[in-house]
Order: sequence, then C-alpha cells, then structure tokens
Amino acid sequence: MRRTARIRRKTRETVLSVSVNLDGTGDSDISTGAGFVDHMLVSFAKHSMIDMKILAKSQDDIMHHVIEDTAIVLGGAIDEALSERSGIARFGSASIPMDEALAEASVDIVRRPFYKCSLSLQRDSIEGVSREDIEHFFQSLLQNLNCCIHVAVRYGDNDHHKIEAAVKALAVAFRTACSPDAQRKGAPSTKGGM
Repeated sequence: MRRTARIRRKTRETVLSVSVNLDGTGDSDISTGAGFVDHMLVSFAKHSMIDMKILAKSQDDIMHHVIEDTAIVLGGAIDEALSERSGIARFGSASIPMDEALAEASVDIVRRPFYKCSLSLQRDSIEGVSREDIEHFFQSLLQNLNCCIHVAVRYGDNDHHKIEAAVKALAVAFRTACSPDAQRKGAPSTKGGM
C-alpha cells in the first residue's frame, strides 16, 4: 500500500498544496515565502525520508497565517498518509546535536493526539521569523499529526541551532516510528487497532 497523501486548501488567508510520500528518499520542493520555515521543512523532509512538496501562498500578506496553515496542512497530510498505521514500528526517539545545542524527540504514532514541546528559545526573532510564530509552527504541526509527541531542547546558546536540532530530532524519531516492521502484522497495539 502506498503511504501518500495530497491536500489542497484555500481560505481567505492562504492557498496551500501539500503532498507527502512516507516511503520516499527525503526529496523536497518547498515554497512558503518564509526562508527559515522553508529551511526547517527541507531539513524535516531530508531527515525523516519523507518526500514533500509544499506550495503555500498568502492571500492577506500575513506571514503568521502562512506559517500556521502550512503546519496544519502538512500535519494532516502525514496523518492521512499513515492510514491505518498497520505494520509499523510505532515508537521512535532521537537525540540530535547541532553544534552546542542538543534536542530530543520521542514519538508514538498512536491516534491519541498529545504533544509537549519545549524549544527554550531566547530571542524574539530568529532569521526574520518571530519566536511566537516558530513556536506556533511546532504546536500546529504536532497537534495535526494525530500522534503522541514530545520534543525538548535540552541546552544550547544559539536559537537557530536549537530549532534545527529540534526539527532533526523530530524527523529522525518520526522516521523510526513510521518505518515498516516486517515482523509485525496489523496494528502495533494490544487493543488490535490504533
């Protein structure tokens, strides 16, 4: 079964087209109009091995809406591509350094949405994107993945490095969790379903 999804969404605020292939090679084509957000998404695709195409355009010239809606639609597309979540590892975790920063992520691809995210950012703006928009991007993505996810920056001095370590940790943990498990038949749950 192909684990792919495509979502197109148009509102008064944004127009988005997102497609994902969970069994890809990490290839990406990303354009949101926010360079640092594009950088985060390219990194997430590369390290999760999810092929991603994202085209996001503002209808109202408010970057917050583009950042939020991109995260919402991407999370929804990955959730849809996971389908029944059968035959997967289910759990994944990663600890990723980026120079002086260290971030950890743990993922359970169960259909119980919960997230805890601590980025420990200090500056008001990182690479031209407000801290609250970066934090909101993570919140919106994690809420819409329909999984249980914990992401924490353990330490670091440079906010760019903290964010990049967090994105890579999430990507690697997610890659492990959604990987096929040849020994597993059906849903990886004692309940018999996810």
